[in-house]
Amino acid sequence: QVQLVESGGGLVQAGGSLRLSCVASGRTFSHYVMAWFRQAPGKEREFVAAISWLSATTYYSDSVKGRFTISRDNAKNTVYLQMNSLKPEDTAVYYCAQGRDNTVKLTTGDYEYWGQGTQVTVSA
Repeated sequence: QVQLVESGGGLVQAGGSLRLSCVASGRTFSHYVMAWFRQAPGKEREFVAAISWLSATTYYSDSVKGRFTISRDNAKNTVYLQMNSLKPEDTAVYYCAQGRDNTVKLTTGDYEYWGQGTQVTVSA
Protein backbone atom coordinates (compact mmCIF):
# COMPACT_ATOMS: atom_id res chain seq x y z
CA GLN A 1 0.00 0.00 0.00
CA VAL A 2 1.40 3.38 -1.01
CA GLN A 3 1.75 6.00 1.70
CA LEU A 4 2.80 9.61 1.31
CA VAL A 5 3.68 11.65 4.39
CA GLU A 6 4.25 15.40 4.13
CA SER A 7 6.06 17.61 6.61
CA GLY A 8 7.56 21.07 6.82
CA GLY A 9 4.51 23.29 6.81
CA GLY A 10 4.03 26.15 9.24
CA LEU A 11 3.51 29.85 9.75
CA VAL A 12 5.85 32.28 8.01
CA GLN A 13 5.86 35.98 7.24
CA ALA A 14 5.52 37.26 3.70
CA GLY A 15 8.86 37.12 1.93
CA GLY A 16 10.00 34.16 3.97
CA SER A 17 10.79 30.58 2.98
CA LEU A 18 9.68 27.07 3.82
CA ARG A 19 10.77 23.64 2.61
CA LEU A 20 8.19 20.90 2.37
CA SER A 21 9.12 17.22 2.29
CA CYS A 22 7.14 14.16 1.28
CA VAL A 23 8.32 10.63 2.03
CA ALA A 24 6.81 7.84 -0.03
CA SER A 25 6.57 4.14 0.70
CA GLY A 26 4.84 1.11 -0.76
CA ARG A 27 6.15 0.89 -4.32
CA THR A 28 9.23 1.80 -6.34
CA PHE A 29 9.38 5.55 -5.87
CA SER A 30 11.65 6.29 -8.79
CA HIS A 31 9.20 4.92 -11.38
CA TYR A 32 6.56 7.58 -10.88
CA VAL A 33 6.07 11.27 -11.36
CA MET A 34 5.65 13.24 -8.14
CA ALA A 35 3.78 16.49 -7.69
CA TRP A 36 2.63 19.10 -5.21
CA PHE A 37 -0.88 20.52 -5.18
CA ARG A 38 -2.47 23.01 -2.82
CA GLN A 39 -5.95 23.87 -1.64
CA ALA A 40 -6.96 27.15 -0.06
CA PRO A 41 -10.20 27.50 1.94
CA GLY A 42 -13.21 27.62 -0.33
CA LYS A 43 -11.17 26.88 -3.45
CA GLU A 44 -10.49 23.82 -5.56
CA ARG A 45 -7.24 21.91 -5.25
CA GLU A 46 -4.74 23.32 -7.74
CA PHE A 47 -1.53 22.14 -9.31
CA VAL A 48 1.71 23.66 -8.00
CA ALA A 49 4.66 21.67 -9.39
CA ALA A 50 5.64 18.24 -10.73
CA ILE A 51 8.84 16.33 -11.39
CA SER A 52 9.59 13.24 -13.48
CA TRP A 53 11.44 10.24 -12.11
CA LEU A 54 14.98 11.25 -13.17
CA SER A 55 14.27 14.93 -12.48
CA ALA A 56 14.64 15.49 -16.22
CA THR A 57 11.30 17.27 -16.41
CA THR A 58 9.85 19.78 -13.99
CA TYR A 59 6.78 21.89 -14.42
CA TYR A 60 5.37 24.76 -12.39
CA SER A 61 2.17 26.72 -12.24
CA ASP A 62 2.55 30.33 -13.35
CA SER A 63 1.72 31.53 -9.85
CA VAL A 64 4.82 29.90 -8.30
CA LYS A 65 7.28 29.86 -11.20
CA GLY A 66 10.55 31.50 -10.19
CA ARG A 67 9.76 31.26 -6.46
CA PHE A 68 9.25 27.53 -5.83
CA THR A 69 11.57 24.65 -6.71
CA ILE A 70 10.59 20.99 -6.79
CA SER A 71 13.24 18.31 -6.40
CA ARG A 72 13.46 14.64 -5.52
CA ASP A 73 15.91 12.20 -3.97
CA ASN A 74 15.06 8.74 -5.26
CA ALA A 75 17.48 7.11 -2.83
CA LYS A 76 15.47 8.57 0.05
CA ASN A 77 12.03 8.15 -1.56
CA THR A 78 11.49 11.84 -0.92
CA VAL A 79 10.23 14.80 -2.92
CA TYR A 80 10.77 18.37 -1.79
CA LEU A 81 9.21 21.75 -2.44
CA GLN A 82 11.42 24.73 -1.65
CA MET A 83 9.22 27.79 -1.35
CA ASN A 84 10.85 31.22 -1.39
CA SER A 85 9.45 34.75 -1.47
CA LEU A 86 6.20 33.50 0.02
CA LYS A 87 3.07 35.58 -0.34
CA PRO A 88 -0.17 35.57 1.68
CA GLU A 89 -1.92 34.08 -1.36
CA ASP A 90 0.30 31.01 -1.02
CA THR A 91 -1.60 30.13 2.17
CA ALA A 92 -3.14 26.68 1.69
CA VAL A 93 -2.93 23.04 2.61
CA TYR A 94 -0.18 21.53 0.46
CA TYR A 95 -0.55 17.95 -0.76
CA CYS A 96 2.02 15.57 -2.14
CA ALA A 97 0.81 13.27 -4.93
CA GLN A 98 2.18 10.31 -6.86
CA GLY A 99 1.21 9.74 -10.47
CA ARG A 100 0.09 6.62 -12.32
CA ASP A 101 3.26 6.60 -14.44
CA ASN A 102 6.22 8.84 -15.20
CA THR A 103 4.31 11.41 -17.23
CA VAL A 104 4.15 14.95 -15.86
CA LYS A 105 0.48 15.95 -15.72
CA LEU A 106 -1.36 18.85 -14.17
CA THR A 107 -4.76 17.66 -13.00
CA THR A 108 -5.76 15.94 -9.77
CA GLY A 109 -7.38 13.02 -11.60
CA ASP A 110 -4.02 12.04 -13.09
CA TYR A 111 -2.55 11.29 -9.67
CA GLU A 112 -3.19 8.02 -7.93
CA TYR A 113 -2.01 8.52 -4.36
CA TRP A 114 -2.16 11.50 -2.01
CA GLY A 115 -0.71 12.53 1.30
CA GLN A 116 -2.72 13.94 4.17
CA GLY A 117 -1.55 17.50 3.56
CA THR A 118 0.48 20.05 5.49
CA GLN A 119 -0.72 23.56 6.31
CA VAL A 120 1.25 26.56 5.06
CA THR A 121 0.19 29.96 6.38
CA VAL A 122 1.81 33.16 5.16
CA SER A 123 1.09 36.29 7.15
CA ALA A 124 1.17 39.75 5.61
